[in-house]
Amino acid sequence: MTDDELKELIASLVIAQKETDRQMKETEQRFRETDQRFKETEHRFKEIEQRFKETDQLFKKTDLRIEKMLKERNQQIKELGQQIGGLGQKFGGFTEGMAFPSMKKLLRERFGMETVVLRAEASRNGDHMEVDVLGYSNGAENQATVVEVKSRLTQEGIDHMERTMARFDKFFPEHADKKRFGIIAAVDVPGEMEVQTRNRGFYLARIRDELFILDSPASFQPRFFGCG
Repeated sequence: MTDDELKELIASLVIAQKETDRQMKETEQRFRETDQRFKETEHRFKEIEQRFKETDQLFKKTDLRIEKMLKERNQQIKELGQQIGGLGQKFGGFTEGMAFPSMKKLLRERFGMETVVLRAEASRNGDHMEVDVLGYSNGAENQATVVEVKSRLTQEGIDHMERTMARFDKFFPEHADKKRFGIIAAVDVPGEMEVQTRNRGFYLARIRDELFILDSPASFQPRFFGCG
């Protein structure tokens, strides 16, 4: 190998080494960039994981709040139901108490009832009946009057009166020899219930100026049950 060839070989080796160094630096730079990207990606994954944890925690808190709200609402509904039930009982008692003095006067003056009883009760063979107001006379008239008091008159209220009149003798046999008629006293009477009450043959009484008075035509003929 001549000196020129040796110089040329050394020059080519130097060039090759420089190229190798350049490529190594580029590769190292790429590794650094890739490593940085991995770190950034890992950081993003950690951020996403943290967000998922925060979201999960938020859902849990929301679930607890909803559960608490539902419990509170159910409790409020329960209390409201109890209040409404209690109000219904109080109003029913108020209606009966308000009706009794005026009904007592009406039964004595209009129908000649000698005895008027509030909430007459009787039991026979395990069965029970309660009449809101019972009036009767043992004199020449020999009659009994059954009064049912309602805050609002409904179909069931009229049907209940019908059943009471039909079963009266079973529970009050001491009055079985009397002919009897019924009076439905109510605060609120829908039009169709008024018509049906009269068609069934029952007197209708309404509240006016805190008094119950008969609201049946003068020509009204009551339906009599029992003897007579």
